[in-house]
Amino acid sequence: MRRLLLCSALILPAVAQAHPHIFIETGLEAIVDEQGRLTHVKVTWTYDDFYSLLITEDMKLDQDFDGVLTAEEEARLTGFDMNWDEGYYGDLVALLGDRNLTLLRPQDYTASFADGRVTSTHIRAVAEAPVITGGELVLRPFDETFYTAYDVTLPVSVTGAQACLISKIEPNIDAELEALQALLADIDANSNPEDAGLGNMGERFATDVRILCAGS
Repeated sequence: MRRLLLCSALILPAVAQAHPHIFIETGLEAIVDEQGRLTHVKVTWTYDDFYSLLITEDMKLDQDFDGVLTAEEEARLTGFDMNWDEGYYGDLVALLGDRNLTLLRPQDYTASFADGRVTSTHIRAVAEAPVITGGELVLRPFDETFYTAYDVTLPVSVTGAQACLISKIEPNIDAELEALQALLADIDANSNPEDAGLGNMGERFATDVRILCAGS
């Protein structure tokens, strides 16, 4: 759907394996204006070595294998993962308290290649630019199908606001896998994954990034 080479089909035998196929190191930046309003979220994705190899081979990049892209190659790479279907949520949910924020389509995107890995960035405007000072903002990157795993290992920051506390709540992988395996054991192989309660499997394994910025 959104990425080159990404298979969006999900069938029950694949779900039963309960593991992702693409691994992305993720960074997040909350951009806040002078009024304490969240105007944008910048997202950084660094793809795993194997998927990066698939991307560069499929796009015929770095044909001299020196690990460096020409300016023309980098221009061709830029935007390779930004062709999103209408309504696609960008594998990122933003919450302010109990309110689900609307993130608009990506803009100002970039792509680069270094040390054998592809990194892309994009910025998403936040509809209505809500005031976040004094409240808790939660950024939760995940793929509903768990085909892609997002590890929040790159920097997380806030630009434009002072006195912000950033924390990460990691999922209990072992407990979630045990619960998932128990669920899989009780369903029929011909069941629809969504009807069986597997429609949003990726959120079980998502990291919550929590941001608290003091009010004025």
